[in-house]
Amino acid sequence: MHCPFCRHTDSRVIDSRTTDDGACIRRRRQCPECGRRFTTLETSSLSVIKRSGVSEPFSRAKVLSGVRKSCQGRPVTEDDLAVLAQQVEEAIRSQGNAEVEAHEVGMAVLEPLRKLDEIAYLRFASVYQAWESLEDFEGAIALLRAERDTAGLPPAPADVTR
Repeated sequence: MHCPFCRHTDSRVIDSRTTDDGACIRRRRQCPECGRRFTTLETSSLSVIKRSGVSEPFSRAKVLSGVRKSCQGRPVTEDDLAVLAQQVEEAIRSQGNAEVEAHEVGMAVLEPLRKLDEIAYLRFASVYQAWESLEDFEGAIALLRAERDTAGLPPAPADVTR
């Protein structure tokens, strides 16, 4: 780490602390050449590789924007969406890879979205998985019902909002 004051190529770490719920490390440093102190922030980078091969930084905002469209008109709050985006990022980061395929990000969205709102899940999955027929929807609905029956949950109330 170069000193921002004298451009010396070395510095000594005086103090380290985590910030942003452990997503960043804040380090207080001192330059051995000029003796001045400065702060650095270290974050791990996570890149998403798009289908075109282009790599871009992971963005919770992009996850939110994609999921928000599926949740339009549903009883889902912005706080719910923020928690979902955080869950998706944590799931992706827990894989331990610095780069992930865009498809993996979409797959990581499906499970938390299913738990949040089944209708939004069906909307998102239909676009993301490119469903082409009613049979695709029927199969997904049958699977949701079977999972609900296995878990012993009561049937969902009919959706009366429009």
